[in-house]
Amino acid sequence: MKKLLPVIFCLIVFNLHAQHLNHMTVYVVDLARSSAFYKDVMGFEIIEEPFHDGRHTWFKIGEHNELHVVSGAKEIIPHDINIHMAFSVLSVEDFAKHLDSMNIKYGDWSQKNKTPQVRPDGIKQIYFQDPDGYWIEVNDDKF
Repeated sequence: MKKLLPVIFCLIVFNLHAQHLNHMTVYVVDLARSSAFYKDVMGFEIIEEPFHDGRHTWFKIGEHNELHVVSGAKEIIPHDINIHMAFSVLSVEDFAKHLDSMNIKYGDWSQKNKTPQVRPDGIKQIYFQDPDGYWIEVNDDKF
């Protein structure tokens, strides 16, 4: 315990613990295609980015949260569904209709059917991929 006291002191006095999620980044092959996906499919707002080099698009995805889309990937690589971003919506069913209108394939965890999966806590969820194969979960968590 004596060894932990200086660490705890530093965390309290110098506020060294993480405050909140600042941003996530996806590394993409085609910036225009991926930016259009996050703007049109996900409905995220494009915000100012400081680089102005044609390789970045930044999106506001929460009160103090951003998604950075960065181009430069040489090829699309497979991504495991276990590694995904999750976003909450008011209605998974309405969002699924939106995905249908955009011709975006989605499904439950197994990707065997389009019926929303229901977690043990009652939260409905669906999964789909962005143009570079990054997995996205949309759920109706109200927290």
